[in-house]
Amino acid sequence: MTKQSETRSQVLDLIEQLGVGEAIPSERQLSASLGVSRLTVRAALDELVREGLLVRRHGSGTFVSEPKIAQELTMTSFTEDMERRGMVPASRTLDLRIAPAGAHLGRLLHVSPSEPVVIISRLRLADRETMAIETLHVRESLVPGLSSRDLERQSFYELLLDRYGIDIVGGLQTIEPTVTNETESEALGVPLHSPAFLFERTTRSSSGEIVEYVRSIYRGDRYKLVTELNRSPLRRNGGGN
Repeated sequence: MTKQSETRSQVLDLIEQLGVGEAIPSERQLSASLGVSRLTVRAALDELVREGLLVRRHGSGTFVSEPKIAQELTMTSFTEDMERRGMVPASRTLDLRIAPAGAHLGRLLHVSPSEPVVIISRLRLADRETMAIETLHVRESLVPGLSSRDLERQSFYELLLDRYGIDIVGGLQTIEPTVTNETESEALGVPLHSPAFLFERTTRSSSGEIVEYVRSIYRGDRYKLVTELNRSPLRRNGGGN
């Protein structure tokens, strides 16, 4: 085990003993107590900051971060997911407008480029902390009269079913790592070019119709992706070979 790995392990043990939001000792103190150079301590702390276990606050020190939320790769809404975890979800509308789909959205939604599409950008929060920016695209004819206030009262999927009779049953989602741009960083309250996850999803209704295209930026310091793996048992041919 390298000095940096050993130092990282020792700092992890320290984090386990501290509560969320508590400060860890300074680099100088850690260097003295662990018997390693400040350079080694800094490298170990940098790694733990990148992993979202620690957060640096300019002029204040380094603190234990909030634990990451394990995001299962299932077909649930943000509201349903947060409520299942015992957290209070909230939504703040950043922008709501109607515009022609254009070529790209038209292909994704299977509509003409001239089709009017409602585009809604929302800041998603849990227990009053920013979690993600979500930009929803749905053709106007499916959701007449949709307002930003509607989306701040309940899950979009619940609204689709209750008001418009549209039941979301499946879809296709892709996930890739990214970093936040200036606008995203400001809305989420994180430093520029912070690690993030880009989720892109198209969903379909029980009738097989494409309903929405969603592009979401999730904070990388608050999320980790979890999926359950299953493997079918190997079948061997007879004869023992």
